[in-house]
Amino acid sequence: MLHSSRATSGQGPKLTIGYDTETATPAPSGPLPFAIPSTATLRASERKVFAHYFTPYPISLNNRTGADDYYTKHYLTPTGESNKHLAYGGLLRDRPIPRGVLSGDWQLADMKQEIETAVEAGLDGFTVDVLSLTSAHWDRLNTLIKAADAVDPGFKIVLMPDMTSLKTDAATLAAAMAKLATAKSVYRLPDRRLVISPFKAEGQSAAWWTNFMKIMKDTHGITVAFVPVFLNFPSNAAAFAPISYGFSNWGNRSPAGQSGIASNIAKAHELKKIWMQPVSVQDERPNQGIYDEANNTENLRVTWEKSISGGADWIQLTTWNDFSEGTQFAPSVHNGGAYLDISSYYLTWWKTGKAPAITRDTLYLTHRTQFAAARPTSGTQTKFMLPRSGTSAPRDTVEVLSFLTRAATVKASIGGVEKTYAGQAGLQAKTFPLAYGTNKASVGAVTVTSPWQVKKDFTVQDLQYHAVSSGRK
Repeated sequence: MLHSSRATSGQGPKLTIGYDTETATPAPSGPLPFAIPSTATLRASERKVFAHYFTPYPISLNNRTGADDYYTKHYLTPTGESNKHLAYGGLLRDRPIPRGVLSGDWQLADMKQEIETAVEAGLDGFTVDVLSLTSAHWDRLNTLIKAADAVDPGFKIVLMPDMTSLKTDAATLAAAMAKLATAKSVYRLPDRRLVISPFKAEGQSAAWWTNFMKIMKDTHGITVAFVPVFLNFPSNAAAFAPISYGFSNWGNRSPAGQSGIASNIAKAHELKKIWMQPVSVQDERPNQGIYDEANNTENLRVTWEKSISGGADWIQLTTWNDFSEGTQFAPSVHNGGAYLDISSYYLTWWKTGKAPAITRDTLYLTHRTQFAAARPTSGTQTKFMLPRSGTSAPRDTVEVLSFLTRAATVKASIGGVEKTYAGQAGLQAKTFPLAYGTNKASVGAVTVTSPWQVKKDFTVQDLQYHAVSSGRK
């Protein structure tokens, strides 16, 4: 298991999961608890799953080994970037999985790897946050498109102008989008309309966007299918309905904030629009001093399950790699790909219309490494994260999420105290109070061990849930 630059606070007693050896079925090889359908089968569905790609955090920023790269030297440490992040203990708490130095066009190679990972998980593409029409962010966007064209043009890039950062006129934005639209991988509907899905679309008026689409048509010969992503959907639905193919919102990151999913989908369908539902894991923002309580994997499961039951048309995983907000699905040091694996299960369910059969016993373990109300016992941090208003009540729990081929006794050791419970066939989540020290669980030959020790003494506040899977050693 790989560790971050603060590995001394993340190692120690282990958390393992397993089955009763007399009743459990031996676990077949493979990371997932089910047989994922082929890419062709999944893509045949009209339902699409995209992940929000954030260009500030590619796999590597300077092509160095993990111990010496920019993430380690500047983002994960409080003293990075000339003490810029000292007050809140560093910009990030997690990072992409480190790699060795690459030769040649390493940025293109990294993005090819990210696309291959997303395709393997069953995703249809990335919604790419267009932060700038110049600079490194623009260059990375173009490299990502080049990578998709090379690896798999069927993996689609959805253009998502970010209206919190783009301060430009409609003609300039249209020219930039038209230039990108020549690539095979940039997403168009079957009728060849180009999908444009701006983040915080209400940053400009419906009239402004009408003019943008007119310029796209009259000047560049491109008809746009407009899918605005709102921060406030109810307040903007009526004004944007006449010009939109679909709707979306940025959504919430806590179970307590997910009660409106069904009504949003219904409202979009009432207006004859598709709905792109955000699905999320969690959210913690050290530099903003705020976090959401995700309740282990509950927020992830709830957003997927309500998307399925509510009849969402598209899904946006929010996010693939925004490590500054702690929302990443992408394989990372602290999640190892577990959240993406869980999403592959729900994605298959949603696209095929039925929950996939469990073919291999698989266990996912999630927990924090510190109690929610705790504060660092040493170090320099002075700004701390507090719960966002309206979030679920903070809780301190270890969760065992099991996918079992049949019922079996699950054994766990939480803080050195042995536990057992009756594991059900299928999917089941079981929680235990968080405890200091060793955490582990097992069911027969299937085990999962968390390398992340729960500690009383630590130097940096970190309220994200760490995750580990029995399927990925």
